[in-house]
Order: sequence, then structure tokens, then C-alpha cells
Amino acid sequence: MSTPTLQRWLAGERIGPLPVRGAGHPPPLLSFEFFPPKTEALEQQLWACIRRLAPLRPRFVSVTYGAGGSTHARTHATVSRLARETDLVPAAHLTCVGATREEVDEVARGYWDAGVRHIVALRGDPPVGTEYAPHPGGYAFADELVGGLRRIGDFEISVAAYPETHPAAASPGDDLDNLKRKLDAGATRAITQYFFDTTTYLRFLDRCLAAGITAPIVPGIMPVSNFAQAARFSAMCGTHVPDWLGHLFEGTEEDPEIRRMVAAIVAAEQVRTLQANGVDEFHFYTLNRPELTYAIAHILGVRANGTAAAVGG
Repeated sequence: MSTPTLQRWLAGERIGPLPVRGAGHPPPLLSFEFFPPKTEALEQQLWACIRRLAPLRPRFVSVTYGAGGSTHARTHATVSRLARETDLVPAAHLTCVGATREEVDEVARGYWDAGVRHIVALRGDPPVGTEYAPHPGGYAFADELVGGLRRIGDFEISVAAYPETHPAAASPGDDLDNLKRKLDAGATRAITQYFFDTTTYLRFLDRCLAAGITAPIVPGIMPVSNFAQAARFSAMCGTHVPDWLGHLFEGTEEDPEIRRMVAAIVAAEQVRTLQANGVDEFHFYTLNRPELTYAIAHILGVRANGTAAAVGG
């Protein structure tokens, strides 16, 4: 070994390892997000995904709502089936877009009657190519929707948080004020937009605490197996894609197996770093593809048990 190399090694920064989490450490709490199917084939894929992940006994599973409320019927059908046919705890996305308060309240009452007790309350995205405008007779923003849900029933209510600031927000401060309004209106927790740099979430958590926010801020984790697709989507939703992530996926375009390995390593390392900072609950955006999420959960110590949640065929 040359002297300069030895000197460099000896003079370099010493970085401690991530804490080892053995069988005696409790695994993190996980929740999973699915999107409603558009076709019969995609519905079969969704329920195969649900059956695969159900044995991990997530804290809850959420079902998304399309832009402009475009998947309302499919979301309702999926959530109702989850409540009716499985032992999982379903959470339905509900938005303010394109509906009166009475119409939104009716949907919420329908969920309550179907046994659904958890709502993810969102402002919602307008139809593609348009800007958001509150419905004249509707809930203008998510904090109003949270208040309306509180009047209907004792729902558990999750809301969205944006570590890198919502693209439509006037400023990071205004965005944080909006999050506080949603929580003050009665939301139970916030789930973040996905991010790739763990420091982004940790700095955001510091800002939340400084603003007097004490509700759980659950980090959203999106495993990336298709980097080009993730980069395009991230550009639309304001998520920064670091150079190091692109470098990891370089040369893997024709090798899906390597992409999956890279995706699992990146997401597991992200979660383990957050665990080392005291975070113990995570929300996974599954994209209705279960294997990556299942593998990452295994790495994190989440194991299927013999009395898995029942899921119909």
C-alpha cells in the first residue's frame, strides 16, 4: 500500500455504521398505498399485489383517487371490497375537487356505512391541463375537508405533507402553515410525498417541530425500479432527484433484475437511515407492484406470520 493511500485512509472522516437491528428489535410499522384498477387485467394485478402484501400485516392500506376525482367509483369499489372481504384496514383517499360539500359528505357517509374508518383527506389534483379552482359549493381546501369529516364521524384522518414544498404553494412557510391547519382541524397524521434524500425529510421534521406540529409525520417511500419514469413523475410533483440516484441506475436500462436490486438497496438504506434517526413508521407507494415492497420489508425485519390477514380471491 502506498504511503499517500494510507495517509488518505487514516486522515479520512470516520463514519459510524447504521445500528444493527436483530430479531430482538421491533420492526417498523408499515402501510401500503395502491391505486384503483382501470381494466380487468389491472384489477387482477391489484388483488395479486394485495394478497402478496397482506401477510405483512400493514397498519393500513390506502387507495388513491385520480385527478379531478376521475377514479371515484373504482376507488370506492376497491375500498369497500377491502373492508368486506379482507382483514386489512382500508383507508380511502377523498378529495375536494369537482364536488359540492353535500356530495363529498355523501361519499364519506357511504364509507362509514361500509365499515371504512380511515380517510386520506386531500385537496386533490384538477383534471390534467387545468389549474385548481375550488368548487363553488365545495370544500375549498383539505383543512375544510378534515373539518367536514370530523362532523360526519370519528374517522382516523391522514393528510398530505410536502418536505420539498407543494408545487402550488406560495412559499415553504405557507405550505407548512397549511399543514398545521389540516392537523389543527382534526387530522390524525400526515403522510409525506416521497423523497430521495433522507436529510430532506429530517430538515422538514425539524421545521414541523419548530412550528408546533406534534402529530406523526410519516415518511412516504417510493421504491424506484424505472428511473426514467420516476424522474418524469418527480419533475411534475416537485420531488428532487439527486444525481447519485441517476448514477446508480446508469447502464441498467436493459436489465430489470439489476434495477430491482438497486431499488431495494436504495429504499432499504433510506429507511434504515431514518430508523437510526428515531423514525419507526413508513408509508410505501407500491405502484401495485408488490415484490419490491415485500423484499424491502423483509430486509427491515417485517415478516409474514402464519395467521396472515385473509384476502379473498
